[in-house]
This record gives sequence, structure tokens and C-alpha cells, in this order.
Amino acid sequence: MASGNAIRGSRVGAGPMGEAERGESAPRLRVSFWCSNGHETQPSFASDAQVPDTWDCPRCGFPAGQDQDNPPDPPRTEPYKTHLAYVRERRSDADGEAILAEALAKLRGEI
Repeated sequence: MASGNAIRGSRVGAGPMGEAERGESAPRLRVSFWCSNGHETQPSFASDAQVPDTWDCPRCGFPAGQDQDNPPDPPRTEPYKTHLAYVRERRSDADGEAILAEALAKLRGEI
């Protein structure tokens, strides 16, 4: 028993697509980029496109540059800061004591 589908296993538009259907591809240029871990990546660009100074390494995610001997430094990750750490950056201990004394005086009804 055969089904009514005569072109089973294929779909409309399936088949090899060559340059005749797509048009000619632009001339390409492969550029090497190296990250600080020594990984090399070679993305390809159109020959008339502007090549960027840095490229993200697909293996480690660090920025990569075109100079193998002097790759860009990895980004510095700042540790998580609490709200209190940010407050201490803005105010000295003396300022904190003065604000606390003023708030306590307000609560006690002295002001």
C-alpha cells in the first residue's frame, strides 16, 4: 500500500543551491585574532569591509587582537559590592556618625 505522496522525502525547493541561484559571493579575507589565553580565531570578512580592532574569542570569551605577541588584556571583573560598601565609598566614618546622631535625635524628639 503506497501513500498518495509521490515525492516522499523531499520538499519544494530542496536541492543543491549553487552560485547560479545565489549570485557570486563577495571576495573574502581571513584575519587572525589572538586572545590572552593564546587562542587563535580566524573570522572571514568581505575584502572591502572594515576589520575591527578586537574580536571576541569563541573559546573563552576574552577580547582578541590582531597582534599575537601583544593581545588585549582580559576584562577586570569587580567583586560584588553591597549597598553598605557603596555608602562607605561616598561617606567617611565621621559623616556616618553625624548622620546617625541626627537621625537618633529626630527619633527621640530632640529636634
